[in-house]
This record gives sequence, C-alpha cells and structure tokens, in this order.
Amino acid sequence: MTQPRAASAAPVSKPATETQDILTPRPAAGRDPDLIAPAASVFDLDAVRAELAAALEDLSGEPDIRRATVQILGAARDRGRDAIATAFREKPRASGEAIRSYTWVTDGLVTLAWEVATQTLHRRPNPTQGERIAVLAVGGYGRGAMAPHSDVDLLFLTPYKITPWAESVIESMLYILWDLKLKVGHASRTVKDCLRLGAEDFTIRTAMLEHRYLVGHEPLADELEQRLWSDLFQGTEREFVEAKLAERDVRHEKQGGQRYLVEPNVKEGKGGLRDLQSLFWITKYVYRTDDTAELVRHGVFRPDEHETFVKAEAFLWAVRCHLHLIAGRAMEQLTFDLQVEVAAAMGFEDRAGRRGVEVFMQSYFRHATAVGDLTRILLTSLEAEQRKEPPLLMRVFKRTPRTGPGWTVAAGRLTFADEKAFLSDKLNILRIYQEALRTGLLIHADALRLIKANLRLIDEEMRQSPEASAIFLDMLLEHGNPDRALRRMNEVGVLAAFIPEFEPIVAMMQFNMYHSYTVDEHTIQCIWHLSEIEEHKLVEELPVATSILEGEVNRRVLYVALLLHDIGKGRDEDHSIVGAKIARKVAPRLGLDPDECAKVEWLVRHHLLMSDMAQKRDIADPRTVRDFAKAVQTRERLDLLLLLTVCDIRGVGPTTWNNWKAALLRALYRQTRRGLENGMEDLNRENRGTEAVKLLRERLSGWDEADLETEIERHYDPYWQGLHVTAHEVFARLLNGIETDEIRIDIHPDEDRDATRVCFALVDHPGIFSRLAGALALVGADVVDARTYTTKDGFATAAFWIQDGDGSPYEAERLPRLRDMIRKTLRGEVVAREAMKSKDKIKKRERAFKVPTSITFDNDGSEIYTIIEVDTRDRPGLLYDLTRTLAAQNIYIASAVIATFGEQVVDSFYVKDMFGLKLHSSQKQKALEKKMRDAIAAGVERAYS
Repeated sequence: MTQPRAASAAPVSKPATETQDILTPRPAAGRDPDLIAPAASVFDLDAVRAELAAALEDLSGEPDIRRATVQILGAARDRGRDAIATAFREKPRASGEAIRSYTWVTDGLVTLAWEVATQTLHRRPNPTQGERIAVLAVGGYGRGAMAPHSDVDLLFLTPYKITPWAESVIESMLYILWDLKLKVGHASRTVKDCLRLGAEDFTIRTAMLEHRYLVGHEPLADELEQRLWSDLFQGTEREFVEAKLAERDVRHEKQGGQRYLVEPNVKEGKGGLRDLQSLFWITKYVYRTDDTAELVRHGVFRPDEHETFVKAEAFLWAVRCHLHLIAGRAMEQLTFDLQVEVAAAMGFEDRAGRRGVEVFMQSYFRHATAVGDLTRILLTSLEAEQRKEPPLLMRVFKRTPRTGPGWTVAAGRLTFADEKAFLSDKLNILRIYQEALRTGLLIHADALRLIKANLRLIDEEMRQSPEASAIFLDMLLEHGNPDRALRRMNEVGVLAAFIPEFEPIVAMMQFNMYHSYTVDEHTIQCIWHLSEIEEHKLVEELPVATSILEGEVNRRVLYVALLLHDIGKGRDEDHSIVGAKIARKVAPRLGLDPDECAKVEWLVRHHLLMSDMAQKRDIADPRTVRDFAKAVQTRERLDLLLLLTVCDIRGVGPTTWNNWKAALLRALYRQTRRGLENGMEDLNRENRGTEAVKLLRERLSGWDEADLETEIERHYDPYWQGLHVTAHEVFARLLNGIETDEIRIDIHPDEDRDATRVCFALVDHPGIFSRLAGALALVGADVVDARTYTTKDGFATAAFWIQDGDGSPYEAERLPRLRDMIRKTLRGEVVAREAMKSKDKIKKRERAFKVPTSITFDNDGSEIYTIIEVDTRDRPGLLYDLTRTLAAQNIYIASAVIATFGEQVVDSFYVKDMFGLKLHSSQKQKALEKKMRDAIAAGVERAYS
C-alpha cells in the first residue's frame, strides 16, 4: 500500500503562544506536529499502514478485509487515545495540544480507511475524470477542533454525479469508520451542489467555511475553495453575520438565556465554545483569515483582548475535553457531579472557605464573561464597517435621545464625544452609566473597551469622593432599572474597582442546588426584583411589599443593604457576620449617614433572620413571633427586612419563590407588626384560642348545638392556637360521628400556599405521625408543613401540607391514587419501611453535594415543646426515617416544619416526651441525637447504594 500523494494527518504546527489562538492552522514545517505526546505514540501512520498491508495481503472478500482493518485501526485508535488521556492528565490545561492530538488520530483513521477502500477493496489504478473523489473534513473537525468524543463530519466531493465505483468506496469507508464506533456525519456532493446548498442553508455554509482537505483528488478540493469564496462568500458578509447572530440568540434562549446558570453547557451555553466558534466563523468570513491574531492587525482587538480570547479558548476546550473523558461520551453540560471531577482533573484544590469546585466554576464564569465582551467588541467593529445591521431597537426609533454635554450617539449607542476629555475626569467612568440609564441608550463597545483599559483610574481618591458616591446612588435609586447599569459595570470590572470588596464574589459560584446564579448575578437579580416592586409590576403577587414601598421607607438603606447582603460569601466565617463588617466600611463610603449605615449593617447581619423564622419555625407558636419581634425591635426594621427577604428569595432562581413562602412571610410580618404596635400580650395563646373558637362557631352556625359543643370541648388548647379556622372546620366534619375503626381523609388544594392540604382523622396511637409521613413519602409527596393533635376522646387529627416532586400542588386527577395509597399504608396493606427502600435513592447528578448533619435541641423557642432542628442532606424518605426514630423513643411529635434549600433540608420538630414534658435531660438529648444520626447515616448508605 502506498500513501496517496496529498494525504495528510493533522495540520503540522508550532507551539501556541499566549497571543496565538490554539486552533490557528500553521504551515507544515517537516517536523512533528504540536501534539500532547510524541506523534508516533499518538498515531504512527506509517507503522499502522505497514501493519495493515501485512494483515490484508492474504485476505479476500470485503467482510474479512473490513474485519481485519477495523481490528488493527481500532487497536491503533485505542493506543492513541490512551496516550492522549495519559498525557492530558499530566498537563490538564494543554487543551490545544489535546484537541490537535485527537484530530491527528482521526485523520489517520480516515486516511487509512480511504486507502483500504481505494487500494484494496475497490482498486482502480486509473480512475476516470468522473470517478475522482476528494475527502474533506468539515465543521469542527475541519478546523481541527476535536474533543475525545466529537463527531467526525466528512464531505465526499465528486466532480459530477456520483458513480457506482465512488459510491462503493464511500460506503466501504463509512462502514469501516462506523465499525470503529466513530460518530460520522457525511455528505456526498459536487462543487455545484455545495454552492447551491450553501446559498440556501447557513448551517451547511458554515460547515464548508471550515473545510480541510484530507485525502483524494486535491484539485477538486482546490476548486471548491476557490468557488466558495468567489461565488458564495464574497459580498454576503452582512447576511452571514446576521444569520450567525440570530442563530446565537436562539441557542442562548434555548440554554436559559443566562451566562451564569450553575450547570452551564460548555458547548452551546452563553459564553461557551459555540460563541467562540461564532467569532471564528465571522472572522474568517469577513476578514478571510483563520488566524484571530489578524483581528489585532485590523484594529478590532487590542493585544490584551486577543490574549483574553486565547486564554478563554484554551480554558473552555480543556473543560470540554475533561468532560468527555470523565463521562466517557460526548457530554457537554457541566452537571454538578461532573463539576467536581473536572475541577479535580484540572488541578483546582480547596482553599480557605471554598471548595476547589467553586474556585473552578468561578474561573469558568469569568472566562464566559470574557467571551461575551469579545463578541460585543467584534460586533461593534463590524457595525462601524457597516457589515452588520444596528440593533432593531435603534432602527425602530428614528429620534435619538438627546444626550448631555460630552456625550454623543454612534450606531445607536452612547459614547464619549472626545476620548481625551472623557479620560481627563475619572468620574466620567461612572457618569456614562448614569447617562445611559437617563437616556435609555446602550453603551457603545468602544467606550466600554476604553473604560476596561483604564480601570486603574478608579482609585482610592475616587472611591472616597462624595460626588462619585452621589452618582452611584443616583444610578441605584433614580432611574427605575439599576440592574442594567450594575450588570454592565460588573461585566467590565467597574463595580469591583469602585467597590473592591465586591471583587471576590464576581462570578463566584455557590456549589449547591438552591442557587441558580453566581453570587454577583444573584445580587443584581435581587436589586432588579426590588425595582420591579417599586414600579408596581408585582402588586397582586406582593401586595404587602408593594404597600410598604408606597409608604415612607429609606430606599438608600434598602438598596445598599441588598447590594451588600451577600458580599461576605466565600470566607471561613459566617457570611452574614463578615458582610456586616464589610458594610460598616462600605456604607459610609457610598455617602450614607451614620444612622443609615447602622441600619444597613443590621440588615446585612440579619438578612436571613426573617426567612429562617418563617421557614424553619412554627409561626403559629406565639413564642416564635415574640422572639422575632424582640430581635427586630422596630416597625422600620421589620418593613426593611421583609422587603430585603422577599427580594433575596426571589433572586435565588426563577422557581424558588412560591405562594407557600409568600404566605409564611406575610403571616409572620402581620403578626409581628401587630405585636410591635399593640404590645406582645396581643400574641398570647389564650387570645388566639378564644378567637379561633369564635370563628368556628360562625362557620358551623347550622350545626346542632350539642354537636357543636362536643366538637369544641374535645380539643386541647394547642389545637385552637395552631391551625386556621379552615382546617378547624374540616376536622369538625371529619370527626363528626367517626367510629374507632375509621380513617377519614380530606385532601384539598390550598391555593394560597401552592400546596395540597391533607387532613387525617383516626384513632390515636403511638407513632401516628411517622405512619402518616411514611404513607405520604410512598406516593412521592414532599411534606412542607405538618402538625398533629390528640383529642380528649382518643382521636388524632393531623394536617399535612404536601407538594409533588416539582414543588407544585397535586392536580385533581392525581388525588384518587394519592388517597388510595395512603389508605393502604395506614391499614397495613403496604409496609412503608420496606416499600421505601426502592424509592430512597439520590440521583447521580446530585450525589456530589455533601451537607454536614447538625442536630440541635431548643427548649426556649417554644413555651410547651422542645424544638429539635435537624439540618442535613435531603433525600426521599428522610422525614419518615426521622419520625420513625422519634416514635421508637416514645417522643410525641406535635408539629414539623420542613424547609428545603436545594440539597439541604432543615426539619424542625416540636416534641414532648411520653409524659408530656420538654426534653431537658442532656443525657437523653445525646442518646436521641445518636439514634437520629444513625438513622440518617443508614438512609444515606441506602440512597447512594
């Protein structure tokens, strides 16, 4: 077997430098290509060719030849990939060398498959003009950008309609490549076909833009190259750019529209590799070059910007390669479990207060931000050359907003009138954002680049400047959409330069399932939600918050507190405490007076207080409200804290806020406000009980008086104080005439709380709470609140509020099955403990999350109960395990409050011992804690098995 005249493996190249992108083709130089390991260990083309020749010499018949070919090529492929993976583990950031090495292997496989097909299986020493074929790599493979499990996209180019011989060659090649388990995308076309289809379809046009000749009749490939540029590409630059940008927008929307989603798609997500590839495509199409360094020579990028491009490209490719190797397939999404493994593979280690995976993801998001900046710069340059249409918004509005002195509008965007004048006053760096908010204009990319290049001007003198503080507060308070300015300031680095304490949380990921955004993006989302409330866009959803903002509230305190509430994250110490210390320094710098600074510091220090009280404690217990009121002390603090809490929860993610949280916060706010205004005695249990009985009498006015008195007398005081009159009415009807062998159930949607309320009435017995929890766990219900009461005549009343696995109430059609399964479990037809074993599993992508278990006993938080708070890793069946353990120790559970924060859950149980007393004995507490920890550990073992 002889090597075809122009057969090639991967492009030969010199080592990448910091200003040379890792995929720029380099001319062959007669030396080994720049691979991650010696070329011969990656794929020795001559040695494998010789081995093939020897093996195929005595074989005849296509099946035998193909089988032997696949065996030899498969072994060579495996050796090569193993060599690459081994070298990549030693040099985990050497992505350029790695992707060139995978291309080298693939080129060798394709080349030898061609040789076997044309010289052994379908040998034709003198093919006619019409039987000539050129094999081209297209798309990512054409550019030489191959991750371990990338697709292999091939174009079989023929001069005319494909001949039977050519068809046989192509078919044999494809069978060999498929048998090698390569994911081959292929097309057989003439040059004319390529031009026609490329004119109709931008995806095809883009794939051909990056074609690379591999093997076969090279003049045919040369003809395609020439005709593409002369007949298709030239003169259609604007059309191509618009198509690529539209395609990008659709892709971003599909991926969630956010650069800072905590499980990003490395290939398709915002700021990912596809965005970088779009820059490549546009660069090549517009400037006719594969080398992005040309953009520096064209004045599109500054040298430092191009270096940023190169570093982002290298980092993202390294992430993608490690993803593929760890997953063993073409995995593109950085799921939580894979983030941990990729971070370790790339050498990220734990550091003070932060896990290695969090440091890794912060690097990822910072590179993704850089990609966005570079895209904006390139597009602005194209607009200046009129190769791209200005934004639609700017084309629609014919009248450009009038700008103030020193500003002008270019291509529909705000910029400085004179660069020298702009830089002569460093406050202009803040003023341009203020002017952009005032006029509603976007800021021109050239202005943003100039700002980024001169961030050093934002010095300590500027940070201490009262005028700078006034400009910054004006942006926060006076224009209705402060998030827009903050996000742009953050992306360019202005926010971190002006408030250096903000810099550590830029692009900081919180490695948990609760937060959907990085810390800085979460902060900006919170401020956006506050501005939405102020703009009266959420009146129906947030009536209390809206009414507070309509009154007299210190907006300066509120906005600054929101800006700083999470600024202490990423340290060893509690972020609320660290944040309060930082706020003590930053708030005065931003121009707040001492009283305002004290309020900001208090809000940052206690920004989780209201959320914790509402979600982790029983707000029906008067002690909860009294303790909260003592901590808050004033109506002003209460108002500010409610607003901050609402925005904080809503800013966590698009699905975090719901009516359940709204109802809890609203109830806590109203009760606390009443206590602060009317005195704490207004919150005592007796008043609540009397009012509850009065309301029930009104609801049951049609009842026989004797039946009504029986219902009122059968309950102890806590029952009246702990439930709403709606539940009292339901239980009255369930208990009326109940027999000792009956189980009565009422299931009803509680629309005000985004949950389904399940009320049980049945004969009381030990462990009743656990049995009910087990029955609900078996149907996949998540309990968010529960309380049980025993009547004087021996019945149990229990109310559970449940949601399905998606955090939603159960639909009406699912209720009959829910009711049936609950009955079967309570009657003993289904044993919950056994049935739970198959359901008590944690999903693979969620197994990377570890939550330390904390169990505390609080005898002060309630007048009549001990509160056991269990903070641990959430999983199916956890509540059942805990309640079954408590029941086995003769602990009576009066109520349970369940707060879930992603993978973390806090279960708070209000309990008494078998004698109706609090659990005061430290020895008993320690023994009970050990039992509960053992139950948690056993459940974790089951969940991970």
